[in-house]
Amino acid sequence: MRTGQITSAGEASRRRLLDAATVEFATYGIAGARIDRISADANVNKAQIYKYYRSKDELFDAVFAEHLDMIVETVPVTGDDLPGYAVRLYDSYLVRPELVRLATWARLERTPTGDLYHFMPGHDAEKLRSIADAQAKGLVSPGIPAAEVLALVTAMSMTWSPASPMHTAHKGEPEAAHEARREALARAVQRASRPTPSHTEASSGHDSVAHRPGVLRPSVTRHG
Repeated sequence: MRTGQITSAGEASRRRLLDAATVEFATYGIAGARIDRISADANVNKAQIYKYYRSKDELFDAVFAEHLDMIVETVPVTGDDLPGYAVRLYDSYLVRPELVRLATWARLERTPTGDLYHFMPGHDAEKLRSIADAQAKGLVSPGIPAAEVLALVTAMSMTWSPASPMHTAHKGEPEAAHEARREALARAVQRASRPTPSHTEASSGHDSVAHRPGVLRPSVTRHG
């Protein structure tokens, strides 16, 4: 984005521009997006758009970065509660499905392999520190690098997102369906990330992690 002083009216125009661009890019991707449509939807003329952003690609970068920052601020990673983090991500995708769509287009059109967020160096540093701290405390498996733990948890949280090949959840579904998915997701993340019991614990039939206070425990239905 070009730097310079922006008036309150200019900031309002830029806000409308980013909102309209979010819808356009999420719907049509980078190549399919049209500045003419964004201009009309935002009620901002094209000359003003190019005053803020030099190109359509730069506008996409601004939109994508804003949504990433929003997720980081509203869904912080807590390494000692990865199941809870995954569930909060699930809920955030229900409220802001645009982020997943933007990320999907970025993967398809920009970065087919490697780090999708390479243009934001250090964007996940705080997340990785939180996970590493939890590993040091014995709450998360130390056998998996923190970056891979983060990748796994994020991918699992997207199971029912707009990127899902099976089923995309939406806010209009019954709350019971969302609750069932949240529980399944939390259980899966807990089992995937917790430390492997030692031979002693395994032979005694005890799982030290599952019995720690605050750690998710599968519910058991007893019959008879």
